[in-house]
Amino acid sequence: MKKALSLLLCAALSLSVLAGCGGGDRSSGSASSSPDASSSQSTPDPGDSSSAETAQLPNLMVLSGPTGVGAAKLIADDQSAADGEEGDVINQVTVVADNSEVSTALVNGDTDIAAMATNAAANLFAKTDGGIQVLAVNTLGVLYILEKGDTVHSMADLAGKTLYAPSNTRGANPEHILNYLLERNGVDPADVDIQWLTPQEITVQMTASAAGICMLPVPAATALLLQDSGVRQALSLSEEWDSLGAGPLPMGCLVVRTAYLEEHPQEVERFLTAYGQSIQFMFDPDNLDQAAQLVAQFQITPSEQVAAAAIPQCNLTFLTGQEMRDVLESYYAVLFQAAPDSIGGGLPYDAFYYGLS
Repeated sequence: MKKALSLLLCAALSLSVLAGCGGGDRSSGSASSSPDASSSQSTPDPGDSSSAETAQLPNLMVLSGPTGVGAAKLIADDQSAADGEEGDVINQVTVVADNSEVSTALVNGDTDIAAMATNAAANLFAKTDGGIQVLAVNTLGVLYILEKGDTVHSMADLAGKTLYAPSNTRGANPEHILNYLLERNGVDPADVDIQWLTPQEITVQMTASAAGICMLPVPAATALLLQDSGVRQALSLSEEWDSLGAGPLPMGCLVVRTAYLEEHPQEVERFLTAYGQSIQFMFDPDNLDQAAQLVAQFQITPSEQVAAAAIPQCNLTFLTGQEMRDVLESYYAVLFQAAPDSIGGGLPYDAFYYGLS
């Protein structure tokens, strides 16, 4: 049975390399940006003797950008594996640009395992009354303040300034992290003129003017730095977070539908093992060229050049078990104090953490 690689690409991908945000089957490994690719499904053929083996494999959905980077090697290996072979661990892969698409797919049962933002995972857990569990933390901090000019050297320097930020991050991890860091550095977020723009609009503002300040995640930040040599990295929000002693900054995670997990625990364990190996491959500097090619091939980043520059900054990790829980609980405690609604109004309870309830 052939598998579909379904990509729901945001329009920004075709308009700007800042979006960061094809369908191919395993026999070819090709990718397509056709808008119709999202409708392709892997439907078991009753006459196919391999259907019984593959029908229960999980559908996977990942976000474009750093949260999805770690899965690239797994996707490639799975496409090249024959049904039932060791690398055969997923049924269908979909790459999307927004956490809301991931949440909807999980609620509807259209995907079984997904990579998504950590605050969105906690929120969905609360809204579905335990309908998902978190399997691993896969991405740490990837946010940067970029400037065309030389006026920002600390969070306090943002007071009274205009800051461009991508509109698709409003209400998500980046906004909460920014507000927390501003407040801890004595700046009322209301004193910063945050303008929520599309990635294309941020590009125009930063490249067409002599001065400008923006907040962007990798790989969008990487793409802008490559595009305009006048733009510099002013602040790493991961470093700013670390300076406050708040622990690691977990921004991306891997989750599973609880119903799927209960019915197919072995498939989940098998997937998790393969995913950990994929993260390790993508993280290894010796594999950077191949990793960049794969990330671009599956349109997790807009180009191979951007991928090669961005992957070392993606802060890939693979935290499971108690280590995963400790990191997430520390982060959620900060979000709960700053914006309780961002994690569903309360701290996730034990059943949220895979293998620890």
